[in-house]
Amino acid sequence: MWQDFKKFALKGNVMDLAVAVVIGAAFSKIVSSLVTDIITPLIGVLMGGIDFTGLVFEVGKEKVMIGTFIQSIVDFVIVAFAIFMVIRIMMKFQRKKEAVVEEGPAIDAKEALLTEIRDLLKNQKND
Repeated sequence: MWQDFKKFALKGNVMDLAVAVVIGAAFSKIVSSLVTDIITPLIGVLMGGIDFTGLVFEVGKEKVMIGTFIQSIVDFVIVAFAIFMVIRIMMKFQRKKEAVVEEGPAIDAKEALLTEIRDLLKNQKND
């Protein structure tokens, strides 16, 4: 059982997943800082410092903090939009990079036909 576990745990996919989780955690800190330190204060200035966390109503003796929930939704939308914009910019750069990559020299029809014949002969030889 230990050998099977080692084979599973040390496979490339598991290691790649572990690296992705660590990088994702670091990226999460960057995005959280972007939202908390830059975007939220700017939106607060634009919205006049609106903060929903103070919205509370009581049901019996219990307090329902609806404002905290609304603020969490607003924060989520801000984070999601920030991530969307970062990914969109990254994809834009990637498209430009792909456009720069040139294809190899074109193969003319005769050369393609000869290559096909060669491959067919190899397949017949191997059978």
